[in-house]
Amino acid sequence: MNITAVIVAILLASVITAVGGFWLLPMLRRLHFGQTILEIGPKWHQGKQGTPTMGGLMFIIGIPIAVVVAYLFMHGSTVGDPMSAIMRARMFYGLVLALLFGAIGFLDDYLKVVKKQNEGLTEKQKMALQILFGVVYLLLLHVSGTQSTMVTIPYIGTYDFGVFYYVFAMFAIIALSNAVNFTDGLDGLLSSVTLVLSIGYLIFCYLLGMGEMGILAGALAGGCIGFLFWNHYPAKVFMGDTGSLFMSGMVIALAFGTGLPFFVVLFGIIYVIEIGSVVLQRCYFKATHGKRIFKMSPIHHHFEMSGYTEKQIVVMFAVITAIGSALGILALRFI
Repeated sequence: MNITAVIVAILLASVITAVGGFWLLPMLRRLHFGQTILEIGPKWHQGKQGTPTMGGLMFIIGIPIAVVVAYLFMHGSTVGDPMSAIMRARMFYGLVLALLFGAIGFLDDYLKVVKKQNEGLTEKQKMALQILFGVVYLLLLHVSGTQSTMVTIPYIGTYDFGVFYYVFAMFAIIALSNAVNFTDGLDGLLSSVTLVLSIGYLIFCYLLGMGEMGILAGALAGGCIGFLFWNHYPAKVFMGDTGSLFMSGMVIALAFGTGLPFFVVLFGIIYVIEIGSVVLQRCYFKATHGKRIFKMSPIHHHFEMSGYTEKQIVVMFAVITAIGSALGILALRFI
């Protein structure tokens, strides 16, 4: 791994993202692109009504620029390396997927702003677009010969899923994109959790010798750092679905780009817990005709309504992510 290239990715993404806020925030305020808060949520969230949203545009600009520039830094040392060509394809296909997912989020946010309510695209419309772009991504990986149907499950073993690999992959892409999106519910929560995850993946890629994927992880970390400058509590801007869906695309790119997609269950343990809490709540609610397991889902709202502050929840979830990432890295010893 070219450490200089990774440092360039981190610094460039963080600076462009942070500085971009000085240009983007005034524009969002001028256009009245403010967040609409659901009335069924915690009452104290009503004070966030009107906070500029679609702030994810900051890192959607910063991260791709950082990836391209950092890759140019390391390109000379990998010319002619067939493995590098495979990793380059995975890196850029993953970046394209993230941008396409970001476009879904942008459209969703724009419709919410226009309607002045917390409803943009329908769930079916979002799902259809996610499936479409997910299929395109997997097709690109398959055609370029960069994807294997062999799947390693951490601490268990490696198995050939055969044709069922693509069923698993599509399920994972849809589940991850929604899980990451669910995590974006408190000031600095998703950006903090994803920062820790990306640092974990950076170490993971270093140990695997995957320089291109290391650049992707570094750029994501830098984007999170730059965005936290504006998004830490109390948030001056929200990333919106524009940012959360782009971020989900980046996480998917890291999961599949490393060739070890199941490991994201450990690195992204908070995403799993968040979407798991939503699924459990909905199933239990329907099965018991109105009863609930949690005070509110996703689970970060349950902790809020149990008396935890936003800062406490962010720190707790970041620590859990660090533990999960450490377990993911240690699992390499058992491959």
